Amino acid sequence: MNRVVARLLTRLYPRGWRSRYGAEFEAFLEEADGGIRISANVVCSALGEHIFPTQGDKMNHNPNSFGAIVRHPSAFLPMAMSLTALAVLGIAAIFGGLVHEADEGASAHIWQLLMAGQMPVLLFFAIKWLPRAPKQTLYVLGLQVGAALAAMAPVYFLNL
Repeated sequence: MNRVVARLLTRLYPRGWRSRYGAEFEAFLEEADGGIRISANVVCSALGEHIFPTQGDKMNHNPNSFGAIVRHPSAFLPMAMSLTALAVLGIAAIFGGLVHEADEGASAHIWQLLMAGQMPVLLFFAIKWLPRAPKQTLYVLGLQVGAALAAMAPVYFLNL
């Protein structure tokens, strides 16, 4: 890879990361074949490093920390599904889709599918992570329950 391109790609990383790994990484990139695939991978990794920075300038941080656990799909999917169910109710309320009939409508069915669909994922998460990191897992389960309660609150208070 060209030295200028390697330096530009290395500059995409945060300052703390560059001070620790920059020279070695730049030398590695210069020796690499330098295709578009490697460049795209470096750009994605640099973006990830800005969003979730390496803790304490160590590459091998605790895999059972709260931050590491909450990034697993089985941890954030139930929260995302609950918030999506809440958004469905909000959109239905704005556009007049909340009805009190025998067949509630598409928004009610979508809400029911989202709320029921997260249960197997939540159960999988609890079974997998409670034995490994109980304290952090209980925090994440608390977030998941809070998101589910936030999605159920409008249904309860509006008698839907």
